Amino acid sequence: MKNILFFIIIFFLLSGCSNTLLNPKSQNRQNSNLSSVEKKVLLQKADILNNKGVQAYKKGDYKNAIKYYKQAIGIKERILGENDLSTATSYNNIGLAYKRLGEYNKSLAYIKASLKIREKKLGKVDSHTAESYNNLGTLYASMGDSDKALDYTKKTIDIKEKIIRKEQIQTAVSYHNLGAIQEELGDYQNALKNYKKALKINEKVLGKHHPITQNSYKNIAMIYYTIGNYKKAQQFAKLAQENSKIELEPITVEGRNRTN
Repeated sequence: MKNILFFIIIFFLLSGCSNTLLNPKSQNRQNSNLSSVEKKVLLQKADILNNKGVQAYKKGDYKNAIKYYKQAIGIKERILGENDLSTATSYNNIGLAYKRLGEYNKSLAYIKASLKIREKKLGKVDSHTAESYNNLGTLYASMGDSDKALDYTKKTIDIKEKIIRKEQIQTAVSYHNLGAIQEELGDYQNALKNYKKALKINEKVLGKHHPITQNSYKNIAMIYYTIGNYKKAQQFAKLAQENSKIELEPITVEGRNRTN
């Protein structure tokens, strides 16, 4: 009788363990039961494994790199999920390792998975997304698919050009803002310098006829007008007249009316 009870207990224990391993919901419940400290420790372990993978990759030990990356991915997928940017980084890394081993289908699957996450989380105009496009381009080149290699390489260049353009425009905005503050404080010479820095970028990136560039001309014209350099004021006012004419009030000098 004792033997029968023993086997029944063992059966139920094994059944319970089996259900836990096979049921994803059960696995999710286990993850939700982890404390923030436990999750942090696991993610630190994933970072260590990922770094070991990077070191192995740099040494040309691609098989061990894949082993470490897989372990890191297992932890990241469990704690962060399959759509996290950190998981995407590991997908990208393991994809490159598989490429080195000539296992192109596996490489393609992982790099595409990384790209999908990056496009969703970061958008298409981002350096990490560009990295994924570049990796796909070189992978397709290795696979002998020149058309796709060319397509993804062009996409990489397009994104990088847009990133540079975006950064330049943001820099111009910062120069403009600094100039506006200095103008408000009466520091006209430094305001003029920063407006001109903004103008130089705007002319290059946006062109002379763009409203933002036209606004730069107006700002500079008005500063020159304020400090009494009417010739320069008129010069920049003329540049700004592409879209809207600036009317400068006539200046009276020694009984005569002057606008330049």
